[in-house]
Amino acid sequence: MFKFKTLFLAALLIIPCIHYGQHTDQINSNRPGETMSAFAVGKSVIQIETGIYGIKEKHNLLNYDANGLGIDATLRYGLFLEKLELIADLQYQNEKFTTLFNNSNKSALKQTVLGAKYLIYDPFKNYEKKVNVYSWKANRAFNWHQLIPAVSVFAGANFTMANNPYSFSPKASISPKIMLITQNHLGDGTWVFVTNIIADYVTTDYPSYGYVLTLTKGFNDKWSGFVENQGFKSDFYSDAIVRGGAAYLLNKDMQIDASISTNFKDTPSVLYGGVGFSWRYDANYQEVRMSIDSGGDKKSKSVKKAEKKNKKRKDEIETTPQ
Repeated sequence: MFKFKTLFLAALLIIPCIHYGQHTDQINSNRPGETMSAFAVGKSVIQIETGIYGIKEKHNLLNYDANGLGIDATLRYGLFLEKLELIADLQYQNEKFTTLFNNSNKSALKQTVLGAKYLIYDPFKNYEKKVNVYSWKANRAFNWHQLIPAVSVFAGANFTMANNPYSFSPKASISPKIMLITQNHLGDGTWVFVTNIIADYVTTDYPSYGYVLTLTKGFNDKWSGFVENQGFKSDFYSDAIVRGGAAYLLNKDMQIDASISTNFKDTPSVLYGGVGFSWRYDANYQEVRMSIDSGGDKKSKSVKKAEKKNKKRKDEIETTPQ
């Protein structure tokens, strides 16, 4: 009986594995964290990720308090290729500032970024995890391949309107934003670690350089949680932020989330939290398959030879007089 089970498992393992495109069965949203994932949504897929948040600031040196609300929205679209994604990232914020002698308001598009992301390396492509049907211990051993990350790059531009109160300059400007993105799937696959290394406003008088690290854990088919650390530094403003939250999957194309964030300083101290919603439209998506064992769409020599032989025999049959 054991021999039969062993042969059956071995037969299953030699069946060619199929590697699919970056489109997943369930929505894969960047919310509620601030990192951008390495993988695209999939060719012809449209995804909207939006939310509202409240923010509270207190500046001990300048002696002011600020309270406000904001709306952020990200539009993602898979264009031309499975690996390519167009991204529009918008954030609007309205704040009321209170000092000892004055009250004022500030409101504007705090962020307007347009760009594209491209996956340059996928560690799952042409990779098949080997299973040892004779050793449970060997199958439970640490898989070093999971330390190899997926790698993507993002290139885009910040669009800033004139007299924007959130800008360091009263002039309208367009400045580059570039990002290196890595993503690891750890353990049993329910842990995901994403890193973003960011260079922002790089051609301006106040370039900003930063990072975001996000660790996400899927608890079950519906719930996931995350913790995040974000830091950025420039001569205009520098900060370090910690963030945490959770997401709930309503169905395969919709997700809701909530998060809370704070920083480590008092110039100003910042506390904000929000809720969000993500939605995916993939009716136009066509599944992309690639046979790993046969090297993608390329057929093995033996298969090609057999097809050629069968075609020749078929032609001979069709041309033989009846």
